Amino acid sequence: MSKFIIESNMQNSFLTLGKYLVDKVTPILKTNSDLIFLCIGSDRCTGDSLGPLVGDKIQFLSSNNVYVYGNLESTVNATNLDNVLTTIRSNHVNPYIIAIDASLGNSADIGKIIINDEPLYPGKALNKNLPSIGNISIVGIVNISSHFQFTTLQNTRLYTVMKIANTIAKGISYFSLKQNYDDNCLSNM
Repeated sequence: MSKFIIESNMQNSFLTLGKYLVDKVTPILKTNSDLIFLCIGSDRCTGDSLGPLVGDKIQFLSSNNVYVYGNLESTVNATNLDNVLTTIRSNHVNPYIIAIDASLGNSADIGKIIINDEPLYPGKALNKNLPSIGNISIVGIVNISSHFQFTTLQNTRLYTVMKIANTIAKGISYFSLKQNYDDNCLSNM
């Protein structure tokens, strides 16, 4: 398992994230697999809104083989996750899924973005039994882990969530622009 950690407070951290995605995902796109950004969370809880915020910011990136599921208008959460996964499986052949969600961690890790070369386990902090999702996962540490996970998520600073969401969204946008630029250069040769 490979783990890549980005500090969202660092200047140009979005470039680090974007370049990582270029290196990691470009070979996948060359196989003509659909790329799915699955943005998980709820807009009803500040700490859990990271996924929908990212989805809202990147939804314009949907194109021929790039799709975004989950945004502020249409969240992907514990109540509809199975239905969304069924939709993805029936509409996409061999999709490559990048799952995005909020997470709780140590106080020193708040603001960090962790990219894992493994599936995401949504709802784990709240002891929910949900299926693992994704080929890789991007999580943002939005607050400290405690015995009162739900209360902690409800009392998470929106500033922290927005800072992480902006970094992830800008990194994905960089990745998308780089892909489009490289594709256009190759097709014009």
